[in-house]
Formats: sequence, structure tokens, C-alpha cells
Amino acid sequence: MNTLNKSKILKNISNERLKLSLFERIDSTNEECKRIVLEKDIHVIIANEQSHGRGRVGRNWSSPNSGNIYMSIACKGLFDKAPLSLIAGIICQRSIEELIGPGLIGLKWPNDIIYSQKKIGGILVEKEIMGKDVLNIIGIGLNLNLPNKESWWGDLSSFDLASKRNELINNIIIELINFIDNGIDQWVEEWEDLCIHMNSEINIKQNNIIIDSGVFTGINEDGSVKITSIDGNIKKYEFGEISIDGVY
Repeated sequence: MNTLNKSKILKNISNERLKLSLFERIDSTNEECKRIVLEKDIHVIIANEQSHGRGRVGRNWSSPNSGNIYMSIACKGLFDKAPLSLIAGIICQRSIEELIGPGLIGLKWPNDIIYSQKKIGGILVEKEIMGKDVLNIIGIGLNLNLPNKESWWGDLSSFDLASKRNELINNIIIELINFIDNGIDQWVEEWEDLCIHMNSEINIKQNNIIIDSGVFTGINEDGSVKITSIDGNIKKYEFGEISIDGVY
């Protein structure tokens, strides 16, 4: 197994700007971000295992296996020009494809990372109000090798990315810093190009109940969904989840 290595993870990254904490086992990297005092611009928490990993809407994120990626990134600031959950999806896609080649990783709204029609990663963004500041916490889970998994989970074991875990984490951090510093031009178009369900029939679900259906026709600048209903009306949804036939 490729152990977590600070020097490899921090390659070409300024120590003055970023603090890195590594754990063998922790309850949740997102929860640890809430406990720390932010001493630098960015604090990255990474664990080999999580006992209480979480996904969106309070779901558990299975984190039993060393060798996968369980990480959270804490940083202050208002990112009001782009939703961090969708930007993090682009960052993960770019970072993975730097190692495995282009055209293989897709995204599903709002926070799923897809390979071969299976979910291989998820993102959980949380915000903590700290006086006049906002603490952004970006949780990222990526299945590099998950032998025992549910039918809708996938992993990247066919690419042996577990042996390149430090390099992949380094890619993610560098991509995030580039976004913080420079933004991502035409990010809506880039996200839509990566979306696995563009122009597909979808259901909008809230609390596992279907509340609307229509054709997914893209996203807005705030990250909300655009769907076209049967009568041709375009609707916007800022919340909920989507389901698509044939995708886990």
C-alpha cells in the first residue's frame, strides 16, 4: 500500500500558505476541519480511515479501507461566483485524468464523481460562519480500490491509482489553489461537458420522494439545475438530488 507521504503530497506547494495534517484513523476529516484553528490560508486534513465519514444529507460515506482518499480542505473566504461543490468536481476530474488520461471521468449533479456509470467519489461542502469570516470545508472521498462495495459504487482499481495516491492528492491541492487564485474560466460550460446526464430524462428527488421530472438541460451560474418539463417550461432547482435511469 502506498502510505501517505507529506513531502510527496506537498510537492511544489508553499509551506507558508498551507498546513497539512495526516491521520491514520479519524472520525471525519470534515469534523476535524471544524475543530482546528486555521493558522494558514489553507489546512488540509487527510486520513487513511474514517469511522464516521459523511456524505450529503447526513448519509454515511463508507471509509473502511486504507489506500483510498479521505480528505478535507479548510479555507476562509467568500466564493460567491461559483459553487464549491461543482468546482470541486471539476478539480477532481482534472486531477484524476492527469494520471489516467482524458475522457474517462464524468460528473453527476450535484456532487458525484463517475467512472463507467458508477460512483467513484463524492464531495461534501460545508460552511461555518466565524464572525465576519466564512470557513469553507471541502470534503472529498475517492474510491481508488474498494474490494467490497455496493452495486452502485465503483473504484479506480483498474488504473492502480492506489500506488499514486500521494500524487493524486497533490494534483487536487494544486488545482484547488489555482482556482482560489485565478478562478476557472467558463466553468459552467466545462461542468456541462463533463455531465453524464445532459439532455437526459431525470427525476428531482427530495428526501427520496420524486417532486418533479423533466429533461436536464444544464446548470446556472449559481450551480442550480435547469430542467425542461413536458410542457416546455424551464424550471430551476437549487436543492434535492437527481436520479437517472441506467445510472446506478
